[in-house]
Amino acid sequence: MDELKLPTYGGQAVIEGVMMRGKQSLAIAMRAPDDSIVIHKDELSSIYRSKIVKIPFLRGMILLWDALGLGIQALTISANTQTEEDEKIEGPALILTLVISLSFAVGLFFLLPASAGHFFERLITSVFNLSPAQANTAAWISNLIEGLLRLTILVGYIWFIGRIPDIKRVFAYHGAEHKTINAFESGADLTPESVKRFSLEHPRCGTAFLLTLVLLSILFFSLLGPLPLGLRLASRIIMIPILAGVAYEYIRWTANHMNSPFVKWIVRPNLALQHLTTREPDLEMLEVSIAAFNAMRSGEEDIHL
Repeated sequence: MDELKLPTYGGQAVIEGVMMRGKQSLAIAMRAPDDSIVIHKDELSSIYRSKIVKIPFLRGMILLWDALGLGIQALTISANTQTEEDEKIEGPALILTLVISLSFAVGLFFLLPASAGHFFERLITSVFNLSPAQANTAAWISNLIEGLLRLTILVGYIWFIGRIPDIKRVFAYHGAEHKTINAFESGADLTPESVKRFSLEHPRCGTAFLLTLVLLSILFFSLLGPLPLGLRLASRIIMIPILAGVAYEYIRWTANHMNSPFVKWIVRPNLALQHLTTREPDLEMLEVSIAAFNAMRSGEEDIHL
């Protein structure tokens, strides 16, 4: 969507709710245990209004890091909305949970495939008795295997957790978020009945970002030569922010050129994967998503006053 025509809003699903993010504010709407809709509003950090957001690639690394923090904050708020006061996640318990979660993600999606790739590199070199001069061939094949394994783990993981009942509901709220933004960008009325007819797919989805990040890692790491295991693992971690910055720019570019037949063709895998991370929402879920969107828009207007 051309930013000169409409603001580019985004968001994410949370537990029994949706977080919507604008240019200067965010809002989280959640269905509480008593069936009421609870709204949490906040301003975005000043980084979203700084000159950094105009610097390609650098803005991706910084904004994505900030978005990760916002996403964790939104998930924590939504989780606490569903629990009793003495069961709320906060303080050291929250920090420990975040550290464990991030470590698990990096280990599963980057370090595990890298370790497997190193094993295959040594196996190929040994089985075919390759000379040092032929080591690049083994490295290229092992890096390709690593990338394909990373892609398989990503798709398999999403498919697996999508079968868990509680995650199915989160994925349904994810679908509600997409439908709401699609409805707004089409100029439709933001009512549950109107929004329901819109697509579950959206080119700026975080799922599309993850797939792009993995595909870029296959391309980039396949170009690296043979590395010791320690350096191989370190390179995967070090390159995550850089790959994220490139993936951000790619997603931004494709979203701004969806009228192009070529762009529509190259984003098909991104849109297809979203069918694993979205579910058809019911009208009550759409009501929550619309409430989050309207609260975010109201917050944007309040800041401009």
